[in-house]
Amino acid sequence: MNSNPIPRDARVYVAGHNGLVGSAIVRRLEQDGFTNILTATRSQLDLRDQAAVSYWFRANRPDYVFLVAGTVGGIFANATRPAEFIYDNMMIHATVVHAAHEYGVRKLLYTGSSCIYPRLAEQPMTEDALLTGPLEPTNEPYAIAKIAGIKLCQAYRKQYGCDFISAMPTNLYGPHDNFDLESSHVLPALMRKVHEGKRDGRSEVEVWGMGAARREFLYVDDMADACLFLMDNYSGEEHVNLGTGIEVSIRELAETLVEVINPAAELRWDPSKPDGAPRKLLDVSRLSAMGWTAQTSLSQGIAQTYKWFEENYDDARGIRPMASAAHT
Repeated sequence: MNSNPIPRDARVYVAGHNGLVGSAIVRRLEQDGFTNILTATRSQLDLRDQAAVSYWFRANRPDYVFLVAGTVGGIFANATRPAEFIYDNMMIHATVVHAAHEYGVRKLLYTGSSCIYPRLAEQPMTEDALLTGPLEPTNEPYAIAKIAGIKLCQAYRKQYGCDFISAMPTNLYGPHDNFDLESSHVLPALMRKVHEGKRDGRSEVEVWGMGAARREFLYVDDMADACLFLMDNYSGEEHVNLGTGIEVSIRELAETLVEVINPAAELRWDPSKPDGAPRKLLDVSRLSAMGWTAQTSLSQGIAQTYKWFEENYDDARGIRPMASAAHT
């Protein structure tokens, strides 16, 4: 591992700064004393448009790039909007990576998702499990786009010598998450359901599936810390898993949310709905060997996220109807 910290006065572009991960990375950079953080909203820059992205890079000349933009969602969103998920994500990755090469970015970090691994990959999933078996059908278009992003960074590294690295996080959650019940991931969706049930005096909370599927969850501020750690310390071709190495069942997750938010609530499981992949636990030994481990426990992270959610409920993403965003 070669330590080469980003100069704190460098021009650092966070692509997707309004989203869950991007907002956490901006917070982390600000905490660490970065003074030249570059951002652009979707109305200012459509990351699917190569000409627009190239023009923006030429005008702003970022030295370092955190590529954390993308169209994301849970099982329902993936099942009903597969074309958006594959098109938006492949275009966003392609335009930003190409412009980063074109305008001399010193280093770029691309983030994908643990769904890149085969549905029945041996658990915990190591980085070399990539492309060793069929993907989970419920999110295959998204997973293929994310795999393409890894290969894109590797190709630009091989052909042009670009210092482009990739990190694959597990399931993320935290402040600024998406709480829309049709497009969000399981943790924020359940958090909203339990909260609104408590607010409205309802005793039952409906949960998809039977709760047997097991998942790993990483608090987004830990994720942001890991991303900066990799930018400062890692320059390898292979992608790196980001996670806690700890998994819980969806049933255990739901019970924890109920305990934190509304202990009087009762869970009602809907076996007619899909559970998704049976397990998704990352092997994080490569990252641990570099010297980084997550600091926030699941119960701590849920409590911190719920505090933010309560305080920002009216303005939280997905609470009020809004136009679909290609990147966040």
